Amino acid sequence: MSRIVPSSILTALAQPEVQPFYAVELMFDERTGLDINGNPITYGPIRFWTGYGDRTIDGQNYIGTGSLLSISGMEEAADMSAKSSTVSMSGIPGALVSLALQEPYQNRPCRILFGVVDSTDIVESFAGFMDKMSIEDGGDTATITLSIESKWVKLDRVNAFRYTSESQKSRYPTDTFFDYVSDLQDKDIAWGRQNA
Repeated sequence: MSRIVPSSILTALAQPEVQPFYAVELMFDERTGLDINGNPITYGPIRFWTGYGDRTIDGQNYIGTGSLLSISGMEEAADMSAKSSTVSMSGIPGALVSLALQEPYQNRPCRILFGVVDSTDIVESFAGFMDKMSIEDGGDTATITLSIESKWVKLDRVNAFRYTSESQKSRYPTDTFFDYVSDLQDKDIAWGRQNA
């Protein structure tokens, strides 16, 4: 998605009255399960926005959360260092907390979008991966806070893959590409000259 702010949003932001919003897309895997009443339900990506009612963004339905959804810590650095953001959702019924605990969420993609109510255009403000979830249970309702790492954090991670025959065969058992690398280490190769 383009990081260039569309002219329709720039025009709306220049008006005396502006109604901006944020939208959050959490890309969970699609799977089936049971809801809190024991009825079958299909789970998948979760999409919220900071307004009221449902809103269609890029052909997807976003559920309005009003002031129950808060987003903080969005920033970018000129040196491309990895930053993080936090998405917090309050007023979650206690019965849904167990569903949040069961869902594998780490390293799932996430996007935070910015838009204006009077425009269908949006801007991707932040993109990354879900990192840590904390739940603050208040009895009847709970607050779920999810920290999101920037996608640049992948640059800081050490790659566990090695360029060895063993590492390659752990992924592709029949591949013999790296089998001959150790023989080549001390081999004298005549390059650019005739063999004597």
